[in-house]
Amino acid sequence: MDEALEKPEIVTDIALVEPRVGPSASVIYLVLPAILLAVTLLGGLRLGVADNAFIFLKPALTCLVFAAVTMVLFVRSGMVAVDGWLASENSGLRNVANAAVLLTLFTALVQLYNSLLPEQGLPFWIVGFCFFWTLWNNLFAEFDPKRLLRSMAALFAMAFAVRWLFLANLTPETSGSWIERILQNPTQEAFTWLLDIPRYSAGTGYIQFFTLALFLLGLYLLPRSASRD
Repeated sequence: MDEALEKPEIVTDIALVEPRVGPSASVIYLVLPAILLAVTLLGGLRLGVADNAFIFLKPALTCLVFAAVTMVLFVRSGMVAVDGWLASENSGLRNVANAAVLLTLFTALVQLYNSLLPEQGLPFWIVGFCFFWTLWNNLFAEFDPKRLLRSMAALFAMAFAVRWLFLANLTPETSGSWIERILQNPTQEAFTWLLDIPRYSAGTGYIQFFTLALFLLGLYLLPRSASRD
């Protein structure tokens, strides 16, 4: 009897890896700027203690310096490719639109630092020095975009915890006279006086948490290049 030799069939599945498609034009030129502009608006917003009145604080010069250094980090790590946003091959209108998106990223960074930095006193210098030391060291470190994104998210989250969970809870929310505040919360009043911490309504912390979440969402949506070629 002739034995039929069965040859096993070798099925080779070739997975075609499609190139990653960047976000659509509507995300780059509508959704992303809207998110970054919201961060720009909310980053300097505070609520007064007495009547929850809107208080808009202008950013300190330190915030502009930190934002500029952060933009350099984005470019150096490859998170933002300048030649992918501003190129001679693009039309003039497209270069203007891309420059506007990058400008909103810078203004959002300025206002985010304005949100996370204490306004004055010893806490301002301590938190500001921590930002300066971290950004300075990152300038000379090797980062890929994902590592830099995780590093910046951790830095901003820690700064938020210090600013709006620790320092904000050291200040009493009562708006009475100085004697009444000392009698009601002597420890908090002492820390407020020693550290020179301004008083804001508790709703300010919720607004700044939403601001930080929006900024991190904007960073996630930010493409390395606006070119879809």
